[in-house]
Amino acid sequence: MEAINASIGFDQRMAQQDITGSRAHAAMLAATGIIAKQDAQAIDQGLTQVLAEIEGGTFAFSAALEDIHMNVEARLSDIIGTPAGRLHTARSRNDQVALDFRMWVRDQCDAAIAGLDALMRAFLAQAEAGADWVMPGFTHLQTAQPVTWGHHMMAYVEMLARDKGRFQDARARMNECPLGAAALAGTSFPIDRQMTAQTLGFDRPTANSLDTVSDRDFALEFLSAASICAMHLSRFAEELVIWSSAQFRFVRMSDQFSTGSSIMPQKRNPDAAELLRAKLGRILGATVALFTVMKGLPLAYSKDMQEDKEQVFDAADTLMLGLAAMEGMVRDLTANRATLETAAASGFSTATDLADWLVRELNLPFREAHHVTGSLVKLAEDKGCDLPDLTLEDMQNVHGQITQAVYSVLGVQNSVNSRTSYGGTAPANVRDQIARWKGVLE
Repeated sequence: MEAINASIGFDQRMAQQDITGSRAHAAMLAATGIIAKQDAQAIDQGLTQVLAEIEGGTFAFSAALEDIHMNVEARLSDIIGTPAGRLHTARSRNDQVALDFRMWVRDQCDAAIAGLDALMRAFLAQAEAGADWVMPGFTHLQTAQPVTWGHHMMAYVEMLARDKGRFQDARARMNECPLGAAALAGTSFPIDRQMTAQTLGFDRPTANSLDTVSDRDFALEFLSAASICAMHLSRFAEELVIWSSAQFRFVRMSDQFSTGSSIMPQKRNPDAAELLRAKLGRILGATVALFTVMKGLPLAYSKDMQEDKEQVFDAADTLMLGLAAMEGMVRDLTANRATLETAAASGFSTATDLADWLVRELNLPFREAHHVTGSLVKLAEDKGCDLPDLTLEDMQNVHGQITQAVYSVLGVQNSVNSRTSYGGTAPANVRDQIARWKGVLE
């Protein structure tokens, strides 16, 4: 029973939040006259010593005391004696753990936001360096149209910005103070919940004591945001694995984020990217696990909810490691500009530009222009060349109104320069977006 019941092996991570909450609670109890001021002072001094012992590594945690709350309270009693017994007045472990966990998750939201800011800046640096470098844009992993390296990097800035927004939204929603809900029904003591909420940096106290102690949607929302963010990290990790291969050679990973082979001396394995790609499974698994714990619980508190923390702790650790590793990979990444440009020109990547030219200059309906372009692509395939290598005579044999001016749109640089619609890949657009995001992050 002790083994299955105890949570001190993992919830000791909330020691700082637990003690901060207890200090605020004791101060409120004294301010409202529920306990004597001298008792509150003794409690505050004793809790300060307990925290110092925990942070200094000298605190002896006991599984027999079940959790961080009872471990702290027992040590407080050793230090100050009788006044320690007054700390739990007008409080339950139910609202205490809800407070500790909410504060811990709130801190993780702040950490994730800071990590995302740093990663966005790394992508911005890559985008700025290659705002006008041409590379292939893909659909179905097949060459589609030329884009710029800067535009591709900025796509991830947009994704990460939405991730940041999700953590900010989650933080704002969870920023209500559970302290004072007690076991499930509130308390008959004349507590001041506004005071403790303000002291602990919350916007307001929670409005329903049953909901306060029985729900963990703040943790689920954090995990959901973390899962989406990890998915975005995994997508770029996948691109790094592909791009760094001998078949692509689009990028070179730094030695810090690559490893060699035990028997093949030529290998540069993108292990950091591969590991990061796999980490999503842990975060997504934690999300599913907590949903499964919570889905069948009647109000209010059930011991099942002790299973809410380990998955969240692991997911938060995994996310922060992933953000830091990805930032390092992106900052150290070297793009092979020449290879990117050569690849951009392959696979008839300017076929859409040709179709657009036929519509714009010859006033062909787009479907007819699409058919003419398809015929020209087939002709180029038969000749073993690319579209710009076809002669004007070749083109006019397919459609007699085509003129020499068509060649102006067939180069990859001309293609990306022409994509000036808002959100398009044109270098000028990319530089505008870089400047905008730099301003936002500053």
